[in-house]
This record gives sequence, C-alpha cells and structure tokens, in this order.
Amino acid sequence: MHREHHAYSDTEKDPHSPYFFKDVFQMMWKTVLSFREFERRLKEPEAQFNSYCPEWHTVDYYGSHMVSRIAWGLAYIGFYVLFATSWWMFLLLPIHFMMGPVHGAIVNWCGHKYGYSNYNNGDKSKNTTPFDFLMLGELFQNNHHRFPNSPDFAKRWFEFDPVYPVMKAMHWARIIKLRKPAIA
Repeated sequence: MHREHHAYSDTEKDPHSPYFFKDVFQMMWKTVLSFREFERRLKEPEAQFNSYCPEWHTVDYYGSHMVSRIAWGLAYIGFYVLFATSWWMFLLLPIHFMMGPVHGAIVNWCGHKYGYSNYNNGDKSKNTTPFDFLMLGELFQNNHHRFPNSPDFAKRWFEFDPVYPVMKAMHWARIIKLRKPAIA
C-alpha cells in the first residue's frame, strides 16, 4: 500500500489520499478495507510493486491473527498493572491500543493537506512543522515523497527528524546498517 501511495499520490488510485474523502474517518476506513484485501490475499499488488518486498508468512499470519491482537492488548494491560503508579494512568491504555491507526490518520491526512512544500513532487504532499516533532518525523511528507529512501526526513535547516539521530546511533553501534540513499 505504501508503494501504491507513492506511485499514485493524491490520485484516485492512492489508497489513502485525503482528497477523495469527506473526512479522516472515511479515509481510514477505506485504508482498513484495502489493507484487509492485501492481507487476506483477495487483492494482489501490481507487478511493479512486488520487487524487493520480503515476505514472512508466519509473522504475517500470527501478527494479523485476533489471538495475537488480544495477547498484545493483554500485554499492555499487564505492563500497566506492573508499572502504573496511579489509577489515572490506566486511562492512557486506549491511546496505546489506538496508536497505530491514529498515527496513520494524522500522517496521511495532515501530511497531504496542511503545511508547506519544499519540492514539487507532482502531488499535494506537505511538511507539517512544528507538529512533525510529535509524529517523529513522519509529517515531513513532502520531503519523504521527494526522497523516499532517505533515513532523514528533515531537509531544511529548521526541520528536525528526531528518529534520525537514533538511527545514526544504532548504525554506529552496528545494530542496523544505514545505506546512502540514491539521489532522486
């Protein structure tokens, strides 16, 4: 889906462009339905999106299974039971449960509707500073669409991608290996 989003950004073939939906909820519901089609193999990606795309069938199967989702929910609850120092902290559980979908909604809706553009990418992607810091660099959508393989989404002096220094430290510690991205 991410490759489709880049190839067809803000066109009718984009799986989650905010320009074809009345609100963010409709966009995310369509994204869920599209994801389920891929997940259940009811829809196959176009041939151009299939190259260099590793698959881990066992991980995908168990990661998408309802038992796994319930187990992760119970793990979050268990973490709170062990470490919460006050009852009100349990009110944060819904944030943990909904973190992925909410993050996706914010990035795809705001990252294509609000902000400024550094590059003319042929789409409506935007950089949404200063709120980008809260999304850990993901709201530099215009930069990301111009340089999709770059580990650093920040490109101008006032932009800061807070995940990039973490990735650099992991690279220096030989936990991960950063490659120099090809210039787009």
